[in-house]
Amino acid sequence: MGTNPVTSSRFEASTVRDVAARAGVSASTVSRVLGGTYPVAEATRAKVLRAMRDLDYVLNANARALGSTTNKTVAFVVDDVTGPFYAHIARGVEEQAAAEGLLCLLCTTHGDPQRVLAVVERMREQRADAVVVVGGAWDDKDYRDRMDHFGRALDKVGSRLALIGRPPLSRGVPATVVEYDNEGGAFAMTSHLLSAGHRRIVYLGRVPGLSTSSQRLDGYRRAHEMLDVPVDPRLIVDGTFSRAFGYQGTSELLAGGVGFTALFAATDMVAAGVLQALRERGVRVPDDVAVAGYDDIPLAIDVYPTLTTVNIPHEELGRTAVRLALHRDEHPESQHQVLGTHIVVRDSTRRSGR
Repeated sequence: MGTNPVTSSRFEASTVRDVAARAGVSASTVSRVLGGTYPVAEATRAKVLRAMRDLDYVLNANARALGSTTNKTVAFVVDDVTGPFYAHIARGVEEQAAAEGLLCLLCTTHGDPQRVLAVVERMREQRADAVVVVGGAWDDKDYRDRMDHFGRALDKVGSRLALIGRPPLSRGVPATVVEYDNEGGAFAMTSHLLSAGHRRIVYLGRVPGLSTSSQRLDGYRRAHEMLDVPVDPRLIVDGTFSRAFGYQGTSELLAGGVGFTALFAATDMVAAGVLQALRERGVRVPDDVAVAGYDDIPLAIDVYPTLTTVNIPHEELGRTAVRLALHRDEHPESQHQVLGTHIVVRDSTRRSGR
């Protein structure tokens, strides 16, 4: 794996004296901060902690204590464990971790990018064998730079950053990446709706700056371009990946008089809210409006009518990410995988032209 010689030597050399010199305090003061048994002025403590972070001293302290071993744990980092999308990937992660003789530690971030960074940092300090981060990445330079940093830092202590459903890190940064054909799935679904004769297709649930959303919207646009069908900007609606937003967004579209014959929801959870809103307002699906989702979670066959959606291989994503991350030395050329998606046509859409 590629390394950065500057950061590598810095990690290896950091000592209490290094931290003291960087913070401008004595070595005994650093020891007091580390021990936590003697009072230290808050401003001094903050300087020491900043120096420790800059020098990755906490990481090195753990490394010295644990030698070359990891803690036989796979950390699974998700926004919300209650979401079906994450739950089924979690099953794959847990199954593969168990097969490898490791424990699976669940960490939730509640959709906060800074929380993602904090959790990965903590798992780095704890020397998890692999840290699996699931879900889209945010289009933010500082966020990207920090994830790059963690990819390198984890690698230096024998751990591994594994990303599921998000793009690779910067070139040369060690990480395992297992994506699914996100854009291709959206392209196939939009093409399905266009081929059925629909020309005004709402895309409901764009999340600006989130890679998952950007890729799905790219597929939506590409399908329109291929068939030379213009996209009305009013048909692309910003929102969140939630049932509540699906209901609210659909209600607002209907109240605003925006004409459409099909609605492509960003996720199946969004689609569930869409179906409720349409049903309450007497709009027939698929006779008046065709509805499609994305993810193919179990909910898709429980709603009425059953939901046409894009199938994602959830459990296989989890299993593949853990397997490749733990056996990266055996499969160095297979550390970036893209798994296929496909549409599943059910009762909420129809093939006949309009």
